[in-house]
Amino acid sequence: MKNEELLQAIRALCKERGLEEEMLFESIEEALVTAYKREFSSTKLNSEVSAEIDRETGEISIFETLEVVKEVTDPNTQISLEEAQEIDSDLEEGDTIDMTIPVESLGRLAAGAAKAAINKKLRDTENNRIESEFSDKINELASGVIQRTDDKYVFVDIDRAEATLPRKEQVKGETYEFNKRMKFLILRVETQKERPVIIVSRSHPMLVKKLLEQEVPEIHDGIVEIVSVAREAGSRSKVAVVSRDPDVDPLGACVGQRGTRIQAIMDELGQEKIDVIQYSEDPAIYISNALSPAKVERVDTEIITNEDGTKEMNAQVVVPDQQYSLAIGRSGQNVRLAARLTGWKIDIKSTSQFQQMVKDDFEANFTVVDDVPDSDEQA
Repeated sequence: MKNEELLQAIRALCKERGLEEEMLFESIEEALVTAYKREFSSTKLNSEVSAEIDRETGEISIFETLEVVKEVTDPNTQISLEEAQEIDSDLEEGDTIDMTIPVESLGRLAAGAAKAAINKKLRDTENNRIESEFSDKINELASGVIQRTDDKYVFVDIDRAEATLPRKEQVKGETYEFNKRMKFLILRVETQKERPVIIVSRSHPMLVKKLLEQEVPEIHDGIVEIVSVAREAGSRSKVAVVSRDPDVDPLGACVGQRGTRIQAIMDELGQEKIDVIQYSEDPAIYISNALSPAKVERVDTEIITNEDGTKEMNAQVVVPDQQYSLAIGRSGQNVRLAARLTGWKIDIKSTSQFQQMVKDDFEANFTVVDDVPDSDEQA
């Protein structure tokens, strides 16, 4: 490769990978030194070698530092005073001199070794960049493009890095077609086979929260706060919100004019239904809201402290008979999500079920006393 071609290749690579030119130049110089010593390991193992690439012309120079001595005992590390003074008359015994080594002396083998070392350095640099950049983005949103899939993973291009979407983080029924752009939640950065791997998710509840933060300015600015999220990915989510400004309606802010904001999030999630509900510090009101769209008649709450100090938060909810199926939801989804959202264990009864339960309890605790003597007999 000609010197100009080398410079062009370095600059193109830096632009493509987002690397600093100086860092790449230094990496190549280190690789050249490694290659030279490997080529001449038997004779140059202890020699002090350095390499330099001219940043303007691309010319490569390799130098061997030799000690000036009166009598040479190791020609690999020393040069005689007489020979050194022929190069520079000011040199004295004990000084050092950098001798230029012809690059051609590396040979084809050393050139190949240099290329391998350069590639390794580039990989290490890229790995460090990924580790540093994405470790600071845990639980953040990222836009990516699907690259390929296999039986276990979907591979995604995110900001010049490849991310992995494991099967357990995928959404059932969602398609991951080549070149499709989607948004992902960055879960963590793992080390696999000595390289960092970015793990992302499409099914995590935090993804819904981050999409809302992105879409709703009031949430991004802290005026509206997301208190809790419960999600069954691909089907339905419930989000509890509260406003820190009495003049701002948190539900209206999240839904947007004519539902445009919430619809944008549903579009990103493949039309997954999203229920935005009003948070309340009153558990009864909070639970009632969480069971929306069902209407609730009454909520009785009880907190039980166990012997080990753990607490059970139980709520008994009564809904009109015609609202019972709606409150439970298909396959129990509505009440299940409401329980996750609020943190309360919810037991739902229809009005008729509740009345029958009260009647049964009353009858079980009511004792009929027979043969009670009247007042005359007692006298």
